[in-house]
Amino acid sequence: MTLTDQVVKNIIIRLLGGEDYRIEVVALINAEFLQFAIDFFKKVAEAKFDNEDITVDWYKNTFLDSKLSSDEIAINSGLNKKTITNMYNTATKQVVIDASAEHYDTLYNAISDLIQNDGELDLTLSIKFRGVSVELNINESLLVINTLAVKRAALRGDLWSTAGKRVEGPLMVTLCKLFQVPEDNYSRRSKGTSQVNELFEREIDFYLLSNDKELKCEVKLMGKGNPESADAVIARASTVFVADKLSETNIKQLNSLNVNWVELRSQDGFRRFEQILDNLSVPHGEMIQPNEENLEMILNGIQQ
Repeated sequence: MTLTDQVVKNIIIRLLGGEDYRIEVVALINAEFLQFAIDFFKKVAEAKFDNEDITVDWYKNTFLDSKLSSDEIAINSGLNKKTITNMYNTATKQVVIDASAEHYDTLYNAISDLIQNDGELDLTLSIKFRGVSVELNINESLLVINTLAVKRAALRGDLWSTAGKRVEGPLMVTLCKLFQVPEDNYSRRSKGTSQVNELFEREIDFYLLSNDKELKCEVKLMGKGNPESADAVIARASTVFVADKLSETNIKQLNSLNVNWVELRSQDGFRRFEQILDNLSVPHGEMIQPNEENLEMILNGIQQ
């Protein structure tokens, strides 16, 4: 699963254009999931065909095999590693294997009980691969459907989280370059932080530098209507807050905290950044027109 540099660029261009960036992430989720689904159906067909004359649980033997990776075993059982970590405070391979086997048995029994109590429904999933067709009964079909659902949820969570982390730094650098802020006046890392505070400072997204002061900047690519959005600003004593969307509650919170804010989805929202630079006495030049050519040149020069 990868969030390519080109997707990061596309997201930033959309944000600066006041457009919804989410379509870029959704398209990537769809592509990743559909490829997984196709590959998974192929494996299911092969496993079912190879074990058609065996009475043991072919799905469990094949898809919970200890030779597979921890991620694969967990997903195939209907879990993901993050859930296992939350349950057991660890996700070592043996813990994943044990937790997955236990969950699979519980899930299989739940499906069997459901079918037994509601005998009116029947479902057969037919997969044709390499000219050979195999059929899954209702129990097997529901197991496969559940695995696909868990995989999509895992992809969705991972990609949205990754998108936010990958975009924050390049977005702020792009804003600085658009307003020609000297490179000495911004940084992705603190230039004066002691090692004692290093773990905390890693959570800071960006810094503007003015009169030898480091001004903390927070970036949140969140949807509108999240009144808790200011919590991170309060916790980290941020001076600047850059968001995709802000609700009226968000704006009132930020104003009451004297936090300078930018709402990218508002009309020419990114232009408010120039006002912030003036307020904070951060030197800058005239704004470079954010046309496609200029943005492409700026983004190509930024280290992801």
